[in-house]
Amino acid sequence: MEIRALESQVPFTTKDGSTIRSILDLANAPVKMQSLAEARIPAGGATQRHWHGESEEFYFLLEGRGTMEIDGELREVGPGDGILIPAGAWHQIRSEGGVRMLCCCAPPYRHEDTFFE
Repeated sequence: MEIRALESQVPFTTKDGSTIRSILDLANAPVKMQSLAEARIPAGGATQRHWHGESEEFYFLLEGRGTMEIDGELREVGPGDGILIPAGAWHQIRSEGGVRMLCCCAPPYRHEDTFFE
């Protein structure tokens, strides 16, 4: 049985500029097909616009509000919203007053699968 407490995970900055704490991923558990992390974006901040070659992503907003962009389409998002980001889709999230969200990637997140303009 694999159980990881969020509070015990060390935060790090991903290639897109968000600060995350991996809950379950390739670095801390024997996962094969997905990863789960908590991400925080400060007030007025944003991830760098990017895409993933292999990973499909889910974002689930826990706190805060922002604007989500996927392949040029913009939508306002807030607590309780689940967002599907298909593999290969350009995406970026901008935070209004600070955002805290869960991110799930399948296959698991890897820096090498993150691409920029």
